[in-house]
Amino acid sequence: MNVQNLRDNYPKLISHMETNGYSKTYVDMFKREIKKILVSVDSKQWSCYRDVYLEYTKIPYSPDYLRDKRTIIGAIEQFDVFGRYPDGRYRHKLFSRGTYPLLSEEFKSVIDYYCEAEKKRCKKDSTIYTESHSASTFFLSLKQKGMDSLDKITEEAVLSVFMSPDETLLRSCSYKKNIAAVLKAAIPYHPQTCSRILAFLPALRETRKNIQYLRPEEIKKVKDTLDNNENPLTFRDKAIGMLALYTGMRSCDIAGLTLNSIDWKKDLISIRQQKTELPLELPLIAVVGNAIYDYLTKERPHTESSYLFLSQNKPYDRLRSRSMGNVAVKIFKAAEIRQIKGDRKGLHIFRHHIATTLLSNGVSQPVISRTLGHSSVGSLEPYLSADFSHLKECSMSIENFPVPKEVFSHE
Repeated sequence: MNVQNLRDNYPKLISHMETNGYSKTYVDMFKREIKKILVSVDSKQWSCYRDVYLEYTKIPYSPDYLRDKRTIIGAIEQFDVFGRYPDGRYRHKLFSRGTYPLLSEEFKSVIDYYCEAEKKRCKKDSTIYTESHSASTFFLSLKQKGMDSLDKITEEAVLSVFMSPDETLLRSCSYKKNIAAVLKAAIPYHPQTCSRILAFLPALRETRKNIQYLRPEEIKKVKDTLDNNENPLTFRDKAIGMLALYTGMRSCDIAGLTLNSIDWKKDLISIRQQKTELPLELPLIAVVGNAIYDYLTKERPHTESSYLFLSQNKPYDRLRSRSMGNVAVKIFKAAEIRQIKGDRKGLHIFRHHIATTLLSNGVSQPVISRTLGHSSVGSLEPYLSADFSHLKECSMSIENFPVPKEVFSHE
């Protein structure tokens, strides 16, 4: 494991974190981990960053401690290997969970070619990571079956990755799509073999689970709770709740709001979406504007941070996306709803509410997609299952299908 690049450049990583609002405690954790890696890499004979993490698993640490270690070591690896800095959007995991280093050189070359090609096309880092990770595990499965080059891969072997001998599905449709994305990108590099393997991928039907939605009585309780000043919710949490309820903004975009995102004169919220990187403007309605104003004037700490929503304790760091889920839990608890195990409690359920409400009121799908900041109209499909007003219009009368009275008998 060559860490010379890390040794030479890690001060840049630390400087980036310090100037981008990361807490001193979190930065110190990175410093300690980097020092340990640089000091121990030779004596421990680590071959990759996955080995660094596995060293911690030999001691019975708590799951939370190990998860934090995975995040930190993964972020260090992203910086060392790919030159990527932490951005707070998602947790960096260990690249390919150690599968990439185990691949043959030809399989690695396909992954490398894909990563470089998609970077030039400005595909998001998180998408590149997900797709390359799936392809790495796919190639490793084939290598374990004795195939270490593209021309040795057979259709039978590919199908065995997705299906068991009794035809039980082993892999999802999204996994197949990730592999297909890598193979398609690498066609210029391996035109015949990548095209042939693409043809071997099975035709899988994409399935979706029913998405829990907010019922009308739950919406009323949430609105009453956000309007009530006699509950334990802070002004900050109420403002976040109002934004989620009335705009349907994603958690990451609410967390990324800055003071300049709010145009008080034009009553607009202007952002660049973190998921799609596309600009989005939303109207700042009175109830949302009032909630934000109350937070700014009555509760927000006096700090030079340009981010709108901050933690309530020093050093008053910006809120991250993962904190939005905690805010949603507080709101539902104060409203006394969704307290059963398994109930959906994230802020995204408010986004679902906006979509289904607009659909039921006859707003066209392209308009709803623009409101929610979707880059594709097809992104609206998961919300259609809760559009009961229009689903009822698709129902058929059973008048022409005689049914014995006993069917409807309660006896």
